[in-house]
Amino acid sequence: MNTNIIKKTKTLRKQFIIWLFEHSQRIYTSLFKNHESWNLTKNDLLKLPKPTFGRHLGEFLDINNFELIPKVERHDCYHVLCNYSTKVEDEIALQCLCFGNGKRSPYLYGAIILGVAILPDYYPYYYKSYKTGKSANAFHHFDYRQLLNVSIQEFISVIFPKSALTNLNLTVA
Repeated sequence: MNTNIIKKTKTLRKQFIIWLFEHSQRIYTSLFKNHESWNLTKNDLLKLPKPTFGRHLGEFLDINNFELIPKVERHDCYHVLCNYSTKVEDEIALQCLCFGNGKRSPYLYGAIILGVAILPDYYPYYYKSYKTGKSANAFHHFDYRQLLNVSIQEFISVIFPKSALTNLNLTVA
């Protein structure tokens, strides 16, 4: 099969998943998220000291030109903690990692099922992410708002064993 056609279909499949994420996010937050939002901005986080988890979260948001999404702020925390980008395949892999770590939610199930079905090309990456989450200490249940001033290096070292740090391309000083 022509490699241009293969690349085009993969691009279309990724665009479809992006569309699904964008449209399902608002519905999911309004139906399933009934807790208070953090009422923090990216600029609030960027004022925190450099070695803190919150500062790294602010930098992640700044680099990606994002603001925290009310009521689902912890999702961006997972990106920072686990060193996953916002590319479609990384979003799905992050959900697989969280599933391996014990997180359960309707959105997570949907993202994994649809992600694996629509982008099976990344299955080895998804499975590796799942295993990394399984090997990590549980982190999906934390109140991340209370952890913004914690040293990111210490936080990462408490969560992930050294073997997982390599999988995530992370280092701890």
